[in-house]
Amino acid sequence: MINRKSLRSNAAAMEEALKKRGAKVIAQGSAWSKALSLDEEQRKLKTISETLQAERNRVSKLIGQKKGAGEDASEELKRMGEVAKEAKALDSTAKEAEAAFNLTLLEIPNIPHVSVPDGQDESDNIEIRCWGEPRQDNVPPHWDIGEALGILDFDTGVKLAGSRFSVLKGAGARLERALMQFMLDTHADKHGYEEVWVPAIANRKAMTGTGQLPKFEDDAYRLEGEDLFLIPTAEVPVTNMYQDTILETEQLPIKHCAYTPCFRREAGSAGRDTRGMIRQHQFDKVELVQFVQPNQSLAALDELLSHAIAILEALELPYRLVNLCGGDLGFSAEKTFDLEVWLPSQNTYREISSCSSFGQFQGRRAGIRFRDESGKPQAVATINGSGLAIGRTLVAILENYWNPDGSVTIPKVLQPYMGQLTQIKASNP
Repeated sequence: MINRKSLRSNAAAMEEALKKRGAKVIAQGSAWSKALSLDEEQRKLKTISETLQAERNRVSKLIGQKKGAGEDASEELKRMGEVAKEAKALDSTAKEAEAAFNLTLLEIPNIPHVSVPDGQDESDNIEIRCWGEPRQDNVPPHWDIGEALGILDFDTGVKLAGSRFSVLKGAGARLERALMQFMLDTHADKHGYEEVWVPAIANRKAMTGTGQLPKFEDDAYRLEGEDLFLIPTAEVPVTNMYQDTILETEQLPIKHCAYTPCFRREAGSAGRDTRGMIRQHQFDKVELVQFVQPNQSLAALDELLSHAIAILEALELPYRLVNLCGGDLGFSAEKTFDLEVWLPSQNTYREISSCSSFGQFQGRRAGIRFRDESGKPQAVATINGSGLAIGRTLVAILENYWNPDGSVTIPKVLQPYMGQLTQIKASNP
């Protein structure tokens, strides 16, 4: 949630910053323009309220004077009743305006950081660097590789749950588990994160706290008859562990890593990546979340990004690092770096991790605060990113480690997690 005080005191600068996200964000009828209108209405209501209070004080003083002088104060008493009635009606109107204003604030995206590059969409994102040698020979797509090895079964996934679901078998299932364990072990043992195991279901308040609701409710799976949702990312439950909590300064930074299954309806992706495991309704992910003081947020983002990169480099998967422009920035993020892994069958890089700083945006929404050096509570800053998306990492391994005889070599760092298996072959169980 944007800073309400800043909206009232510095609306012009905030609007200018929001322009980085595109003209529609500040257009007439947008949440931003509605918020400005509602704020103006509240200012007017406050002026009326102050006028009524002054009138109440004037009449009350006059009533006291007349009664003290033994004079008739019936007209003043009548006026006092009218003022009280007007004040009650005004109070009801003010509460409705406040509720509408708060709901509108929830629909306004975060203010992009000043360092975010200009641009309209992903084509304007800035490539920072590439790592590794992209494979250029003819590699079949991961679905063909997996099905030929007997480790990927899309037909059974469709039979069990419908399109965009799959089943992993044998060495494929073990590879998924090995990736999860390798990532968690690395982040917990080497990068200083405390591992947590959290529910895969979240309530509306938690989903709202991190910015998934109300904006993206169409993409969420809601449990019928209950106001509960299957989580789209571990970011939701891990961040909301500290919902409505005041932390002490010495507790920061807090760093958690978590594995969860994730669920997304992909409502806006019809026709995209309909084959394979790139865009599924259920997928596995290891998430990294940090809670820091606001002045440390960008440094924490760089650190978290380096931790996600460490996984890719340990697996020796070619990737590129991209700085997202304002038009491609996620709703809650103030700054984002994407990591894109090389997929030789597509001859391109595909996103495998987004690492974002949210500033105090989520802290305000979720009521996560800390006491600063003066003892005053203020919203904490949050950072998170995938470390990594496990299914997409598996896809990258199948393609980048595919051999012409149809086998797939297991990356060295994963072999201890695979019972020292060095290759997946069609004959493997």
